[in-house]
Amino acid sequence: MRHLIIYAHHNENSLNHHLLQTVIESLASQNHEIVVRDLYAINFDPVFSLKDIQEQRKGNLADDIKHEQEFITWAEHVTFIYPIWWTGMPAIMKGYIDRVFSYGYAYRYDQGVQKGLLAGKQTIIINTHGKSHEEYERIGMDKALSLTSDKGIFTYCGFEINQHFFFDKADKVAPEELEIWKEQIRNTYLEIHNGTESISHQELGMIQPS
Repeated sequence: MRHLIIYAHHNENSLNHHLLQTVIESLASQNHEIVVRDLYAINFDPVFSLKDIQEQRKGNLADDIKHEQEFITWAEHVTFIYPIWWTGMPAIMKGYIDRVFSYGYAYRYDQGVQKGLLAGKQTIIINTHGKSHEEYERIGMDKALSLTSDKGIFTYCGFEINQHFFFDKADKVAPEELEIWKEQIRNTYLEIHNGTESISHQELGMIQPS
């Protein structure tokens, strides 16, 4: 499969970067095609400017937006990796979505009915946060995060969500807990690959080596 990873964390020693490397190694071991868009490393401009809005209404897109859309169009599977800051995604990731998931590319309205235009693409979202699962559940933040990101962004644009990981107490994770998380990530990508291979073989009417 063609895998695109959209990553947002500025610290190469961070837990998020460690999880990014786990995803890359897992996909590479299965011989997938991989492209990583490290938003801080490429200095992506997250500001959805007035000019952006005016030009998009005319059907025109800035070159950097077109460039990112080409990667998404290429990909069969898109992974988003970012921390939860102030109960939401980092500004650079939100700005990426604001600008790149544009009307007419990621979604549109047909006679008043919303339609996601990225249907057929799969996604995994990997998040870390400092609070515990128990605290998020107690205040309803777990449901809020799923609603605003999963339904409000990803499925809205047509993505099929394979898994959304919320790794908690990330600022003080124990090594053994980290190994469990990494194994969960590896298993999830392996299941996706095996499922895709199974479907492909059925459609082709033949048996092929996995």
